[in-house]
Amino acid sequence: MTKLNFPIILHVMGILLVFNGVFMSASVLTSWYYSESAILSQLLSSFIVVVTSGILLMFFTRKHDKDIGTKEGYLIVTLGWIIMALSGSLPYIFTGSIPSFTNAFFETISGYTTTGATIVEDIEILPKGVLIWRSLTHWIGGMGIIVLTIAILPMFGIGGMQLFTAEAPGINTDKLKPKITDVAKRLWLIYFSFTALETLLLNLAGMSLFDAVNHGLSTLSTGGFSTKNASIAYWNDNYWIQYIIILFMFMSGTNFVLFYLAFKLKFKRLMANEEFRWYILFVSIITLITFIAVYFQGDLTLSSTQHPMLLGRIEATFRHALFQVVAVITTTGFVTSDFTAWLPFISIFFFGLFFLGGSAGSTAGGVKIVRQVFLIKNGILEFKRILHPNAVLPMRYNGKSVDQKIVYNVLGFFILYMLSFIVGTLVMSLLGLDFMTSVGAAASSLGNVGPAFGDVSPVDNYNGLPYLAKWWSSFLMLLGRLELFTVLILFTSYFWKKY
Repeated sequence: MTKLNFPIILHVMGILLVFNGVFMSASVLTSWYYSESAILSQLLSSFIVVVTSGILLMFFTRKHDKDIGTKEGYLIVTLGWIIMALSGSLPYIFTGSIPSFTNAFFETISGYTTTGATIVEDIEILPKGVLIWRSLTHWIGGMGIIVLTIAILPMFGIGGMQLFTAEAPGINTDKLKPKITDVAKRLWLIYFSFTALETLLLNLAGMSLFDAVNHGLSTLSTGGFSTKNASIAYWNDNYWIQYIIILFMFMSGTNFVLFYLAFKLKFKRLMANEEFRWYILFVSIITLITFIAVYFQGDLTLSSTQHPMLLGRIEATFRHALFQVVAVITTTGFVTSDFTAWLPFISIFFFGLFFLGGSAGSTAGGVKIVRQVFLIKNGILEFKRILHPNAVLPMRYNGKSVDQKIVYNVLGFFILYMLSFIVGTLVMSLLGLDFMTSVGAAASSLGNVGPAFGDVSPVDNYNGLPYLAKWWSSFLMLLGRLELFTVLILFTSYFWKKY
């Protein structure tokens, strides 16, 4: 194999910086609209620095081989996310909203990886220009800046298939024809349309337009950043807002390819999808268990305010149970109540949900439903194989036999995921965190969930973590968002060997 094509890697980094700057301009416009003169120039400076850096990088690498190989693809994706996080930290640092570089990087990588873990103690005092940028980092990372880029790369004469493969391994590109750029454009159109629709509905339900925009950006990306310190609990007296967010969190945890098929009126394909049916089943059963457990804990206070028109404790319990189950499964991380204070059983139960995840091809993090289904089916088949050692018993999914290589890949991923969690927890404990905080922070960061347990529970944040723990958590967020292999393969010796 020939040596790595570094000019094309740097050229794509330049393109990503320009895109980041274009999105950053929204924070400048927001600050101007709300007359935030104290920070307008700083936001404008960050915009100029990022865009100028991108343009210069593109200019000096304009003469490059335009082919992106497999290795270049993996490097571009991992380095791209790091570059986006580094440049995305500038609005926080320049405005003084988060003056510490470590904290600014943590907040930014948490945004792009749609983790939603925050170090901000008082969110409501942040300028609106900074808040909109904070939510936009979620939205950009939700579908993946790399997927956006491959829709544009052909304009520069650069192919994007290797980028798409590295960035979105869960999306089945066979169902979207004919070109990979068309895939990206269609997915982003669906993504944008759902964001706009949720924003409209939230505004009609009683949110201010600014809050509605921010929560639309955070929900569709399954991110979890809110404009309120209490997160969605701020609207505990408005059940319409919470049900709207529940609906769009659930949709965001669904494979976006299925929405494309639904828009083409192929509803049978939607309901025939096995992962989607398991997704509905998991949410339904887990919500029912949570509802029963919470409802029969008679002294439990679900919220600080209760709207007089609510249907009573049954409706409120069901809503909070459903909201938190969907928020955790889809790794959105919004909260309407501190679920760690409900019951010890619920805390342990929800900790298990940290390892579930949404659907493949969604904006959710975690292990993903399809992998869980494969693990369950393979486990059942092993019992049959023990009883019938000579029988040929292939695994079937969506009515088709699954190649054994895919099963091995899923098993390998799960083992690597659990090892990453164990190592992540051990490092957290070595850095001085107690058991619950170490376990919670590691599982939440790797699964891109957000709120966890211990000192990083829904009523706390990550600001109290030591600096090294914040950097380790940032690494785990990136590792989980890019589904392990994309990042870890860079640490192998054979990746860098020349053949």
